[in-house]
Amino acid sequence: MLRLPPFRYLAPSTLAEAAHMLSEEGEQAMLVAGGTDLFPNMKRRQFTPQVLIGIGNLPELSPITGSPESGMHIGAGVTLARLSERSDIQSAYSALASAASSVSTPQLRAMGTLGGNILLDTRCNYYNQSEFWRHSIGYCMKKDGEICLVAPGSPRCWAISSADTAPVLLSLKAQVRLVSARGERMLPIQELYRDDGMHPYTHEPDEILREIYLPPAEGWKSTYLKLRRRGSFDFPLLGVAIALRQEHDGTIQEARIVLGAVASYPIVAEKAAALLHGQRLSVNLIEHVAQEATRLAKPLDNADLTINYRKQVTPVYIRRALNQFLTE
Repeated sequence: MLRLPPFRYLAPSTLAEAAHMLSEEGEQAMLVAGGTDLFPNMKRRQFTPQVLIGIGNLPELSPITGSPESGMHIGAGVTLARLSERSDIQSAYSALASAASSVSTPQLRAMGTLGGNILLDTRCNYYNQSEFWRHSIGYCMKKDGEICLVAPGSPRCWAISSADTAPVLLSLKAQVRLVSARGERMLPIQELYRDDGMHPYTHEPDEILREIYLPPAEGWKSTYLKLRRRGSFDFPLLGVAIALRQEHDGTIQEARIVLGAVASYPIVAEKAAALLHGQRLSVNLIEHVAQEATRLAKPLDNADLTINYRKQVTPVYIRRALNQFLTE
């Protein structure tokens, strides 16, 4: 049995108190809400924080306010189950509801939070193993080692972003609110991510993700497709998030295509999306867009299934996602 390492647990009653604790404790502390990813990682000794600050019950992180017409504010502590079951999210931001409902299992969705999924640690075949396994083959640079076992000649870590909600939120042009003892700030969620398997997020160590803002949904439709070995539980091997705004005659005014689980951050396929602007969907156009977006997907030996299969299936999933808009 894998056991948790020793740690102190702090239970703030307000977000301000949590921010103060995080600032005081410094690098030795980590935040925990649902803990569905953090605790397994701690058991494998990927994380060994001396202090855990529990924010799962903070009232400031739980509300869902606003409307699809004016924009919605979703607390970072909202569970994935609650998010996926909201009728207004299902109708106006359907890709987000679909992504949330695809994460893991019902039991874990009842505990896991939107904020936790957004800030999910990057994953890799050589990293997400027990400490004994990693020790036996030599540690990787993401934890305790000096080289990337996926690409030994590379100076960087190639662990991949496997958060289902992240590509969707980028496609919806969501914003995030970060708070700390120093104050708060809003930024486009795209700016929260960077192409670095070891340090994939840009927020400061003392900042807490408070809420996610979804822009008004009027005129927009969205979808999310996920490739995984099994029909449930598994992390994505590919995520395709697409959002379109169309005229009544089907002409596309705006389009956003984002690929997940193909790099250390969600990749925005801007050139592929630009091909859709001012056009009506057709079989030929969909094929052209799918091939263009696939150029950005360069899988490595860092996830399940073969590299060749993951590369070949990428345009298939992009076509399937776009075909959903064609048949609506």
